Amino acid sequence: MSARGQRDDLIVIIDPVARRTDGESVRIAKDVLGAGAALKLVLPEGPEEFCRALARRGTRRPVVVGDDAALRRAVAVLHRERALGATDLAVVPVAGGATGVRLARALGVPAGAVAAARTVLDGVPRRLDLLVDDRDEVVLGDVRIPSLGAGLADEPGAERHGHAWLRTCQSLVRTLGARPAAGRAGPSRLRVEADGVTLVDLDQPVEGVSVAPGGGGLARVEVRPSSVGAGVAPVGARARSVTVSGPDFRYRADGATAGPVRTRTWTARPQAWGLTLPADLRA
Repeated sequence: MSARGQRDDLIVIIDPVARRTDGESVRIAKDVLGAGAALKLVLPEGPEEFCRALARRGTRRPVVVGDDAALRRAVAVLHRERALGATDLAVVPVAGGATGVRLARALGVPAGAVAAARTVLDGVPRRLDLLVDDRDEVVLGDVRIPSLGAGLADEPGAERHGHAWLRTCQSLVRTLGARPAAGRAGPSRLRVEADGVTLVDLDQPVEGVSVAPGGGGLARVEVRPSSVGAGVAPVGARARSVTVSGPDFRYRADGATAGPVRTRTWTARPQAWGLTLPADLRA
């Protein structure tokens, strides 16, 4: 019985990566969920089937069994449908390694298939902020822009922007392209603006920039200027929108690499999506 006071109708979408990497956790999650709710089980063979299953959820509450990439994919589909406001997601994090569910853990989803599945049944939906960029792509966790030449390999569980299945799934993520020119290394030259106010301009080299939902419907941005000799304190701000521009730069959004681009704007969307979390989790 769920915290809503009635038996839930769930659609449980089990990501194929989760089935391959940790079938035991998947089995446990199915058993716990099936004992407490009426569910429709979907076993997509790939991301395209995953997207179609979510789009055909009807009135059932969607539950994703998979890693951070599967969670991001589900949120992206619902955002494209403009259905995030009316749909509460739930997730049972399952991946081959702990790094593949880092985002879900950071959002407050418990570790372990049993605890996470029980949260699906007994937890409460919490409204969370997210970022939307100027291409209508969503960011649940954070954006990081390193210095030029820094490694930008995708984190485990991340989906690189530009895969063919994304184009067939309502162009969830657009192709972003190539690597930066060889030989370019060192601090970046970027202009960073928060609600139109320049925090750092092209004449100040920076070691890195991060942008994340900051609560209260605002984004939190931090710029780490490059220093020679004495340290220079990071520059921070909270704003509704953050624009980064300058020579070609790459960035990592929720662990997936993108770029190069010359400008990108991220806008905070307050309480834009719902995720089922433990009832006793502090807001």
